[in-house]
Amino acid sequence: MNHSFHSADRSTHLKIVVVALVAGIAVTAFGIATRSNVDYSQTASRAVVKAGKPVAVTSSGDTMVR
Repeated sequence: MNHSFHSADRSTHLKIVVVALVAGIAVTAFGIATRSNVDYSQTASRAVVKAGKPVAVTSSGDTMVR
């Protein structure tokens, strides 16, 4: 077994590629399996906030700091 990536032979490189491919597929499958299947299209229509009548403040006893 070669301990250096630069002096490794073809089969060692192939093993590294296969292990990386299997790990990538496993992470992808785990992510797909654990995602939430909540339908957000119904919740977005219920969360609409409409503006009321305009309000004009002419005087206030508070001090405004900017």
